[in-house]
Parts: sequence; structure tokens; C-alpha cells
Amino acid sequence: MRSKFTNEFTYRRFLEDDKEDEFDALFDSAVEKVRRNMGRVHPIYIDGREAYSTSKLVEKSPIDGLVIGYFQRGGREHARQAISAAKAAFETWQYRDYRERATIFRKFADLAARDKFELAAVLSIENGKSRYESVGEVDEAIDFARYYSIELESNKGFIRKVTLPGSVSVKVGFQGAPSPSERIRIALRPYGVFGVLAPFNFPVSISAGMGIGAMITGNTVVFKPSSTDNMTMLTGLKLYKLFSEAGVPPGVFNFVTGPGSEVGDELVINKDVAGIVFTGSRSTGLGMIRKTYSAGLQKTFIVEMGGKNPVIVSKTCDLDAAASGVVGAAFGFAGQKCSALSRVYVHESIKEIFISKVVERMRSMKIGNPLKKDVFIGPLIGELAFKRYLESVEKIKASGRLLYGGSKADTALDGFYVEPVLAELRQNHELVHEELFLPVLLLIPFKGFDEALSMANDTEYGLTAGLYSTNKKEIDAFSKRMESGVMYVNRAVSATTGAIVGAHTFVGWKGSGLTGKGTGSKFYLEQFMREQSLSLQ
Repeated sequence: MRSKFTNEFTYRRFLEDDKEDEFDALFDSAVEKVRRNMGRVHPIYIDGREAYSTSKLVEKSPIDGLVIGYFQRGGREHARQAISAAKAAFETWQYRDYRERATIFRKFADLAARDKFELAAVLSIENGKSRYESVGEVDEAIDFARYYSIELESNKGFIRKVTLPGSVSVKVGFQGAPSPSERIRIALRPYGVFGVLAPFNFPVSISAGMGIGAMITGNTVVFKPSSTDNMTMLTGLKLYKLFSEAGVPPGVFNFVTGPGSEVGDELVINKDVAGIVFTGSRSTGLGMIRKTYSAGLQKTFIVEMGGKNPVIVSKTCDLDAAASGVVGAAFGFAGQKCSALSRVYVHESIKEIFISKVVERMRSMKIGNPLKKDVFIGPLIGELAFKRYLESVEKIKASGRLLYGGSKADTALDGFYVEPVLAELRQNHELVHEELFLPVLLLIPFKGFDEALSMANDTEYGLTAGLYSTNKKEIDAFSKRMESGVMYVNRAVSATTGAIVGAHTFVGWKGSGLTGKGTGSKFYLEQFMREQSLSLQ
């Protein structure tokens, strides 16, 4: 009997049960527990065994500089060993019954739910998310595991059978010639070893989703968490241990920390790696693809490469809903999401009142330690992001209209805390087209809806987009002509962010993706397999 998928929705359940105080107490308690165990030395795990390097990576919290832990600075040799272990494990894992694999990842989901608040606390300390963002991200990882398990089972392991009626009269072969009766099995089969390269901004949900997508379909994994400028290695280690506890065999999921220039590059150029699944910048994604094929290698690439996401605010909109949705999408997690809103096109007749409503909400957003309940905006992930913020503000001042923000926030914390920015720029300004990954929202006025759609589509990216309008013709035009994989209309909670597993598919068009298939959808798992037809007479 097919299982029914239901989303985790932890915070909503606590609110509906009138237990928000309990939610906060569980998170605060988990933070204290996690803090007591910070500063330890952690190994690499290859084929289920610990491995060490001659030098260490020091991971610090962007919140206050707290040393989270000391991790191994793995290199090419560690990557090669992990690839070898994954290749050996593939020989048996690929033939494991699909129902057994689904059972393992359901158990992972149950274990992650058991440790939900502790995992969320690690996540908040590691990359500066609020408790709501972090618990929601862990929920998403749980949802991925359960949803993909159901999809694997409902598709019966992606195997189907066909019977071809035969003929005893036809004696010669030609195109389409019927032979005596044939039984045909058409199956999707795994590729082999996948390199899984994770981002800093969603190190639990995206890492889990990519890793589970590869493993549940019979592939094996060498996993590299973000290990250089923006480190999120402890959450990756927690995932490794949960997978192991759930029953993932040694060698199927290997955990290797180290710089992308060595560990990541080895995964890209090594002939024993069949595929790469990656979430990150467009330049990095295209660079990996270019390097692989330039070397005469052939790999499967499943990549999500960022966005420059627009929202159109029509003169017919509900202004309060639009302002709330825009602020939430642009400044949640300090704008450090590939789905974050970065461009808002506002009809010129409502521009000034819309600005006043957005600025009013921006003034009320508290900046500071994201571990505290009432803080909305935490720190930028690191110094490079802070420098990018300062450079962007200077460019705005030189040729645009700075409407709010633009300075370092005074928090008395050892981290990169900045004010969210709202600015008016012209469409052809470089910042309107460059992905910033910052709490910077650029406003461009428009006169006609066709003009707004044209400007919104004027980007190399196509990830998420939003519209606020009550005009049916505008909604119809947006739905047909907007060049984005994920679109929202009149969504007050968030204009461009917050895709939910099993409900929305999260997919990038144009320079935001490659395969045209999205995570959390019915088509995601098929990307990790290749089709094979076997005829038996």
C-alpha cells in the first residue's frame, strides 16, 4: 500500500497547538547543548572509517566568531580514496532492492525528526539563520527523504515491463520487424559515483536532498560540504552520522572536507565519477561543466546555479500584502538565498506609497544575534560578502537613489551585520543583473505591464519570480510569459521564497539550472538514472 506524504511543518504545528513557548524552549535548550560540544576535532569519513590530514580547517560561527570545530583539510588523495570506496560500494548498492533503500531513508527521516532541534541549533550557529529558518530547513530535509521514498516505491523502482506480440511468419530482420514474442523490461539504472557539492546557505536540506536523490536511486556519493570561505562542515558531519545510523552502508556516503580547488576539482576531473550534483554560483557550475568536457570526460550534471529574482507590483495590487511579501522574500536570512527577491518592478503610480510601506517594515526588522527569538536579520556569512555589500552600496550612491540602509549595523557582536538596503536604480545598471547574495533590494518603476515583464525577464537567470495584481489579464500574461521555473502570485508570506516539498517544484530555467527538472518534484529522481531496455525472447 502506498504511503501518504505529509509535510513536517514543525513550527506551524506548535502554533496550531498553542505551544510556541515549547517550540522556543526546545530550540534554546538545543543551542545550549550544542554550544557545550563546540571546538572539537572532526575527521573525514571514507568507507565508514576515520581519516585525517596534516592540516586543519578552523570553522567559526558568523554570529560571534565562536570556534565551531576543527576539520581536516582534505586534498586530492582523500578525494581519490573516497571515490575508490564509493566505486566499490556501488557494485552491491546498485542491486539493493529499491524497497530496502526506501526503508533506509525513511529511517533517516525519523532520526532527523528525533534530532530536529539539535540539528537546527547547529545550523543556526553555523550559518546565522534564525530558529524559524533553521527548523524549517531541517523539516525540508525530512520531507525530501520521505517524499523521494514514496516516489521510488510508487514507481516500483522505475522499472516497467512490455510484451511485444510476435510473428512466426517473418523470417528476415528489418527495421520494426516483429520476432517471436518478446518480453521487454525498461528500467532506469543508476550511473555510479556522484560528487555532491553543497552550498553554505542550505547545508542541511540541499545537502540531504542532493545526497538522498543520488543514493536512493542506487548511486553512491562523495560528499563535500562548503569548506573554504563560507564553512558549514558540522551540519554535513551530522548528516553523515544520521545516514550511517539509518543503515546506509560504508562507502555509499563518504564525507570529505577540503577546498574546492582540490577535493571539488578531483571530483570534476576524475574518470570514476559518473555525475556531479551541485548547488552554487553560475560561474562555478559552468566552470565545472566546461572543465569536464574539455578534458574529454563525460559526466551527468545536475546543477542549480542561483538567481536574480524579480517581482512585479501592479497598480491593482493589495499594497500591504505586496509590501509584506517583498520584505520577507528580500531580507530573510539576510538575502543569502538563491531564491531571494532582488528586483522589484513597481508601477509608477504607486511607487512612493509602496516605498513607504516597505521602509516601514524594514525599520521594524531587528538585526542581531539570530539565536534570539525576536531577531529577523542575522549576520552575513563572511568577510567577502561584507566587502561585496560595501561595494554595492557605493555603486548605488554613485548612480542611483538609496532609499534605506547601506551601513554596518551596530550590534556589539563580532560578525558582519549590515542594514538591509532598498534602492532605486535604472534597469541597465550592473547591479540589476548581477547576483549579489545580499540583503539588497533594487526597485525599478514601470509604466506598462508589458514593459515590466520585459524588464523582469531581462536576466541570464530564471529561478523564482512573483506578481502582485488583481488584474486577470496581468496574471495570465505573467503565467504565460515569465521565464522562471518557480512563480508565485499574490503570496503575502513571501514573494519568491519558500518552495514546499511535494507542492512546489523548485527548478531553475535559463542560467539558473541545467536539466529543467526540479527538487521536491516527481521528476527529480529520474535525473540520477539512465534508461535501459532489455528484450527477452
